[in-house]
Amino acid sequence: MKFMKTFTFVAVLAMAGPILAHGNSTTPATTAPTRADQTEWGIAGSPGKVRRTIALHMTDAMRFKPDRIEVREGDTVRLQVSNRGRLLHEIVLGTQQTLAAHAGLMKKYPSMEHDEAHMAHVSSGRQGEIVWTFNRAGEFAYACLIPGHFEAGMVGTIVVRPR
Repeated sequence: MKFMKTFTFVAVLAMAGPILAHGNSTTPATTAPTRADQTEWGIAGSPGKVRRTIALHMTDAMRFKPDRIEVREGDTVRLQVSNRGRLLHEIVLGTQQTLAAHAGLMKKYPSMEHDEAHMAHVSSGRQGEIVWTFNRAGEFAYACLIPGHFEAGMVGTIVVRPR
């Protein structure tokens, strides 16, 4: 019994970091990487290595424009995101599976604050950016994971073509 209590406490503590890292911040939406962690969909990029800027727009129709982008494996890209709606929106990069799991967490903890390199919260009328190196070929995604937005179809596709 003592083992289970200790295990449960440690598990909750381990989950607290990512959960608390999400909040409802309305500070500038540029996301600076705290560290470069390799993910399935790439790694935080260096602004000095950006070769291409892609403009994305978020709307209260729960859509991204464009909803599909293509890049080459190895490209470091600046995703310049503008919120053209009245609601708070965000962009989160990932796989369909990681985004769906994260959307579930957002339903449970709607005031989570974002501070990871592959995410940006963007207030109404504001802009944000993500600088990302797509160093893995494949098909990935981006989404707004604010409760209800993901479920309404606020998602896009990233196709990373091999070099």
